[in-house]
Amino acid sequence: MALKKGQKSLRKWTKQEWTTASGKKSSETGEVYAPKKTIESLKSTSKGKKKLSAANRKKREATKKGKQHARHGLHKGKNRSSDDKVLSSNMRKRKKK
Repeated sequence: MALKKGQKSLRKWTKQEWTTASGKKSSETGEVYAPKKTIESLKSTSKGKKKLSAANRKKREATKKGKQHARHGLHKGKNRSSDDKVLSSNMRKRKKK
């Protein structure tokens, strides 16, 4: 049986190796989690290092305020499937209620 689009996306997402820039737990460092390839590419340029630093700063601020998720902008501009957009739209609607 063939996988649906959302299932393929989830399978791809789970196969990625997610980590923090330091390689330590986010709960210890306050850093954002991202795919290892993304972290490595950000750390390779000065612009990327600044972006990663800003994302970590926003994550730490949100954590201090007791928030579970931070809008750090690290994944901004990434192509998202329509399924992901629908999911996040539904989640925002639930939060407003």
